[in-house]
Amino acid sequence: MEKAVYSRVLLKLSGEALQGRRQGGIDFGFMSYLAAEIKEVVDLGVEVGVVVGGGNIFRGAALEEGGVDRSSADYMGMLATVINSLALQNILEKAGMPTRVQSAIEMREVAEPFIIRRAVRHLERGRIVIFAAGTGNPFFSTDTAAALRAMEIRAEVLLKATKVNGVYGRDPNMYPDAEYYNSISFTDVLSKNLKVMDSASISLCRDNDLPIVVFNLEKKGNIKGVVCGKSIGTVVRG
Repeated sequence: MEKAVYSRVLLKLSGEALQGRRQGGIDFGFMSYLAAEIKEVVDLGVEVGVVVGGGNIFRGAALEEGGVDRSSADYMGMLATVINSLALQNILEKAGMPTRVQSAIEMREVAEPFIIRRAVRHLERGRIVIFAAGTGNPFFSTDTAAALRAMEIRAEVLLKATKVNGVYGRDPNMYPDAEYYNSISFTDVLSKNLKVMDSASISLCRDNDLPIVVFNLEKKGNIKGVVCGKSIGTVVRG
């Protein structure tokens, strides 16, 4: 039986990941696939926290371009992450995994308020904790929320799930010859302006020595493989 090299991880999912091959919204077929992938990790005894984006429903930056005030646009984006988190919770629980949603914006009827000690207690009891509504503040992305929550729950690694195999020098979908990095430093990610995560989250991980693994979510078994220490994706570290 394969053995995990991490005991507690933070999985960062973009909102776009939840839409699968659709142009927007939620693809529940893909969500079921995602639940099965996460269950493989949970079955290894790994404690899992999740941060989900909201770009499949609302993207604050795009709304701002349309004339919406930045703060209002970001709050709308935060609410979109709550919708995604509740959908993910439902799918995970149908797959047999106890799950809690904690929201940085208080809405007690649908989610617990974010309380770090309660979140850690849920993890220790084998529950998946989905952190919704970003940091609860405008001008901060869900990437930054993922880095922050990872620090707070003392995760050993931040798993950045994407639609490409790892970190490239340029967009591999546009440039097939783009340079691929098996590993790269936080400083190089920032200096080369690589679009791994936003600069605030990269800096936060660098300053707190939290490694990031960037990998392709759409390849079956990748989440489990990363957690078991296999050479999958790109490792970003100090």
